[in-house]
Amino acid sequence: MLKVAFVGALAASFAERVRAHLSLPCEFVLADDITIESEIASIDVLVTLVFTAEMAAEARRLRLVQVPGAGLDRIDRRALPAGAALANVYGHETGIAEFVIGAMLALTRDFGRLDAELRCGRWVSQWAVDRPPPSAWPELAGKRLAILGYGRIGRSVAHRARAFGMRISAVRQNLTASVGDELEVLGGLEILDEVLERSDYLVITLPLSPATHCLVGDREFALMKPSAVLVNVARGEIVDEDALFEALAGRQIAGAAIDVWYRYPSVPGAMSPSRRPFHELPNVLMTPHVSGWTAGMLEARAALIAENIERVARGAPPLNSIPPAA
Repeated sequence: MLKVAFVGALAASFAERVRAHLSLPCEFVLADDITIESEIASIDVLVTLVFTAEMAAEARRLRLVQVPGAGLDRIDRRALPAGAALANVYGHETGIAEFVIGAMLALTRDFGRLDAELRCGRWVSQWAVDRPPPSAWPELAGKRLAILGYGRIGRSVAHRARAFGMRISAVRQNLTASVGDELEVLGGLEILDEVLERSDYLVITLPLSPATHCLVGDREFALMKPSAVLVNVARGEIVDEDALFEALAGRQIAGAAIDVWYRYPSVPGAMSPSRRPFHELPNVLMTPHVSGWTAGMLEARAALIAENIERVARGAPPLNSIPPAA
């Protein structure tokens, strides 16, 4: 019988869903980053967002490190024991793409302010009798959308944006994978300045790496239109924290929807997501890293994790296998 450990609260939240998809008996262990060290010698499959050299040192039976998300930034790939595979999961692209479209609409049409004003009886519209009508809201139709990172999420965003009549540019590493797509511009990071200058919306779906850390900073914000809107659903550190705050506070760009942050809770209680007071800015939509947290995502990931456990049991390679670190 395989012994499967779910490490951390997020991984543990998948345990019963995974069990429902399994056709073979397994022993499940729920642990955290500390308590797993006393169990790991007997574990066959580790479902975790974190894998360290200390964990690897005691992992004598480990056959699979299964990440219950897409990001690998907390996985020490060099520490992976010989004979152990590494895999991640997706299934979040639909939910994130829907969030991106919703965030662009909410910021463009100023839904939050309009809702707050009308709750107080103030009509910020052409129906008010004591004030001139507001400026007409822009439409998404015809606007230019730049997507930094054109993988599963980026393509899902583009698919929905086309339905709104948007013109799409994409920046990605593997250009051959997108040849033939309905893109206005396609290129690598060498075209970043061009797409920043021309785009009305910038959506970030890149993975975090040394090459993408603080990819968007003061210089890049200076290239963007004052009417531009940024949506970050990737990792906070891809956008320079101070540069983003200053660009928003100084109206260098029109607004931002931020779902990924610079600080995360480590203990119970309130926790500010940044050193800077983004919550004081009226042109920011703040959400706590929930853009992909949908029922469809949970089900898809649980099914894939279960499939990979069964593949390990029969000696087959896992789906979404990640190659060893160079």
